Amino acid sequence: MRLAQVIGPVVATRKNRALDAATLLLTQPVDRGGQPVGGAHLAVDSVGAGVGDLVLLVLDGRAAAAAIGSRAAPVDAAIVGIVDPIDPVR
Repeated sequence: MRLAQVIGPVVATRKNRALDAATLLLTQPVDRGGQPVGGAHLAVDSVGAGVGDLVLLVLDGRAAAAAIGSRAAPVDAAIVGIVDPIDPVR
């Protein structure tokens, strides 16, 4: 699991049927201090996250598909939690 910030919605006019009801969001992994780490990921939202939210991101295909309740869904990343404010470790 990784921390990530939701940076925007993704609209797909056509997608796999297993994802018809799914919300797609673009996420940017971040470190504990909130600084971007690596590239952005397209993720399926399973918790109702919104732009600007700090989220828990699963980057394992099987776990991500299970998070949305469909092991057959072609998913590589899923948002599985919204994180409350964090006090950085000093």
